[in-house]
Amino acid sequence: GRAATVTSILALLLSGCSLFESDRLDAIRDAGQLIVLTYHSPTTYYDSPEGPAGFDYDLAQAFANHLGVDLKIVVANSFADVLPRLMTGDADMAAAGLTVTESRKQFVTFGPPYQKIQQQVVYRLGTLRPTGIQDLIGRQIEVRAATSYVDRLNSLKQEYPALSWIEVDDKETDELLQLVWEGLVEITVADSHIFAVNRQFYPELQVAFSLQNPEPLAWAFPKSEDDSLIVAAEQFIAKQRKNGFLEQLIERYYGPASRSNFINLTVYRLRARNRLPLYQTMFEEASKKYNLDWRLLAAIGYQESFWDPDAVSPTRVRGIMMLTEETANQLGVSDRLDPAQSIAGGASYVRYLIERMPDEIAEPDRTWMALAAYNMGFSHVMNARTLARKHGDNPDIWNDVKEALPKLKRWAWYQRGRARGLESVIFVNRIRTYYDILVKMDEEEKARDRSEALKLRAPAI
Repeated sequence: GRAATVTSILALLLSGCSLFESDRLDAIRDAGQLIVLTYHSPTTYYDSPEGPAGFDYDLAQAFANHLGVDLKIVVANSFADVLPRLMTGDADMAAAGLTVTESRKQFVTFGPPYQKIQQQVVYRLGTLRPTGIQDLIGRQIEVRAATSYVDRLNSLKQEYPALSWIEVDDKETDELLQLVWEGLVEITVADSHIFAVNRQFYPELQVAFSLQNPEPLAWAFPKSEDDSLIVAAEQFIAKQRKNGFLEQLIERYYGPASRSNFINLTVYRLRARNRLPLYQTMFEEASKKYNLDWRLLAAIGYQESFWDPDAVSPTRVRGIMMLTEETANQLGVSDRLDPAQSIAGGASYVRYLIERMPDEIAEPDRTWMALAAYNMGFSHVMNARTLARKHGDNPDIWNDVKEALPKLKRWAWYQRGRARGLESVIFVNRIRTYYDILVKMDEEEKARDRSEALKLRAPAI
């Protein structure tokens, strides 16, 4: 008995197994939680008005649901801290927009890729555009330390010895993009998905050129002979790719930003500072009454009228929220050109449409479909869901329904009248972009207020 036990122990040790570490996947399921390491950024993880959000957060949450456990998020102080903390055992995996590189493979194991991105050289419109590596020589370039950008620049330096740059460890890539926009830094390097999200906030940012071919992003795992969690991740990513969830997630976070227009966003930011304050209190009051985010209502108002209370369209809809006479009468709005009445009426109508959506449609898809109905009518959106189902798509997902909307005008059911499907898709996309920018501007304003309050409370020296 004892000899057999000793022999078994030796056999386990020689095989590389550990008596003290069970199967990783089983251990996670027994503990009831998946611990995921990330960091704060617009593309990974952030606090939204609806709670935690971010591409990496949503994908990790879906993985935890797939495993039947809770998700526990651990936030690193910066991007540079993610892999070191993962290697010391602070988490089961890292979901932080990590590019798969040969140098990183020495320290961690990567799971299956879930997205492809490119490193892009970014400058500000109105400054000299670099057209190639040679044009970067002698320019002020700042990049985030401990990133794949540094690896790529070091590789290019072998061919271009005069190439130089500054590596900063106190600012993330999105902060460097803001500095380029402000004219405080000439050039930086950013992954294409980070640039896409930030350009809607800083419309003068431009891509000069890409530094290399597309690269994969993937989750990272501590190096171990136990690959049970990685195998589960591979199965999960394959499933999400097949059922369209990955595509939907990419569209949710990067779709509106990728369709932003430089001119209208520049004007939008100006009007958000000099025109929106005239009506912000009205949006806030309506949002409280109808349980909606005031910034969403403001985004709708801008899309409809550019925040002009006297706006009138050729089809005779009018006011800030562009209500039809019939809808205004149903909502009890006596004067569509009165901004307070128009905003309250529009908010009431949005709430009504959201609640009218079928129960199986979850947020945020529920709101996007309600906005489409605000623009083109509830029945047309329901018909688009039927058309999506007919083509084998998911009628409860906005990403699938928006593909069906433009087809309505060609569908035999609509010989009675034209359905403005494509216009409604554009309508929703623009509102989503305007909303994202307002959230960003609002958070910046709150951060400035907190900073000023801390200065006032600081003791005099």
